Formats: sequence, structure tokens, C-alpha cells
Amino acid sequence: MAKGPTKTGPKAAGERKVLATNRKARHDYHVEETFEAGLVLKGTEVKAARAGRVQLKDSYVEVRGGEAWLVGAHISPYSHGNRQNHDPERDRKLLMSRREVDRLMGRTQVQGQTAVPLALYLKGNWLKLEVAFARGKKLHDKRQAAKERIARQEAEEAISARLRQG
Repeated sequence: MAKGPTKTGPKAAGERKVLATNRKARHDYHVEETFEAGLVLKGTEVKAARAGRVQLKDSYVEVRGGEAWLVGAHISPYSHGNRQNHDPERDRKLLMSRREVDRLMGRTQVQGQTAVPLALYLKGNWLKLEVAFARGKKLHDKRQAAKERIARQEAEEAISARLRQG
């Protein structure tokens, strides 16, 4: 049996610690497929992101010059940073293979499809971004989803009330 350090805790390989989510994306889009990408960040951005100071609400992914970029994400300046602190609204390069970038470019040129970030998380010591290919929802789709959610909640409440009685 091999002896040595075992990986446990938040740095265990494959374990995800979610730092920020884009809940609005699942409300406004039909998520079709997701994939993972790395990010090019500055030191103070990493520290601020690990502290959970990230907002993905109005962000999206675009391809420029054969490279994928995260646009519109807000990473607040690090509280203990100095004058070399980062710009909170700057575009950040995504680390993806050439094949993934080409696929992203092809899918986003299809009518009505876009690439939106869903979550920023720690995977081991690395910051990763979960990106989704999504199609915009119409207003009636959002209403239907709200009706289904309310019906599901009412059913769960009825079942739990029945179990309490019985």
C-alpha cells in the first residue's frame, strides 16, 4: 500500500467549490450543453475571486481573433490590493483548446444561440468557468417554467402535509 499525503479537503482533485453563479442565465436561456474553460487572471483578481467577489449576471463569451473572451464579468478590486489593483470590468481571456474555440465560434454564429457563463468555481487550486451553449427563452417559455415550478412546489407541500398527518 502506497504511503504519502492523501488529498482531502477543498483542494482534493475533482472537487468543486462554487464561487459565483449566474442564476439569471438559467432563467433567460435554454441551456443546451456545458463545458469548462480556464481563465487568465491577474493576482489580485484571483484573490478577489477566491473571496467570492465576482458577478457574472450580464456577462457573455465571445470569440475575437481566434480567442475566446469573457466579457462583462465584474470581479471587484481586492480589498488589500494597492495601486496595481485590476480593472473590475476588463475582458478576460478564456483558456480553451483550438478545437473548442472553433466549435464555440461555429455554435454562436447559429441564429439565436449564445455562450453564457453559468458558474465560476475552484477545481483543486485552479479557477474554472462553466460555460453553456444556450438559446434565448421567449416570454411564454418563462411563464410556463414559472407555472411548472409553482405546481411542483404545491405538490411537494401537499405530500409533506399528508406525511405529517399520517
